[in-house]
Amino acid sequence: MAVPKKRTSISKKRIRKNIWKKKGYWTTLKSFSLATSLSTGNSKSFFVQQIQILE
Repeated sequence: MAVPKKRTSISKKRIRKNIWKKKGYWTTLKSFSLATSLSTGNSKSFFVQQIQILE
């Protein structure tokens, strides 16, 4: 017969949830930083071909 597992405490659940949220926060921060460096042209990790528009 199957035996139910013990319930995870609220504090433990909250800690795990915060770790999960923090990973998303740092990923967002990195991607935003990369996007700003690409848009300003200060990126050292990506080489973006600049297109000159003739008027």
